[in-house]
Amino acid sequence: MSKNVVKDKSYSFAIQIVELYKVLIDKKEFVLSKQLLRSGTAVGALIQEAEHAESKKDFIHKLSISLKEANETTYWLNLLFDTCYIEKENFDKIHNLNIELIRLLVTIIKSSKNNL
Repeated sequence: MSKNVVKDKSYSFAIQIVELYKVLIDKKEFVLSKQLLRSGTAVGALIQEAEHAESKKDFIHKLSISLKEANETTYWLNLLFDTCYIEKENFDKIHNLNIELIRLLVTIIKSSKNNL
């Protein structure tokens, strides 16, 4: 059985998002942290959904939505960092993994579209 790298990375990313959410709640930041939690965990959930897509087009669609959620997560991470809710070290670690996921998703989507 082959390993699904994007699925594993997105799950690890979701765990980091949940841990960051807990820190933000301790800092009494409720609104932005909820947005981050929603978009950050949606990335992996949509990748999981795509695994059992009804068709190649459905697979591409689900991964495209996952990509949109990853892009939205970039926005919330940047906003939280620029407003001093996230320290640089934490930001860099999570942000870099998010960028890596975005690159993987773009590559998979492009490849899948070429194979239609």
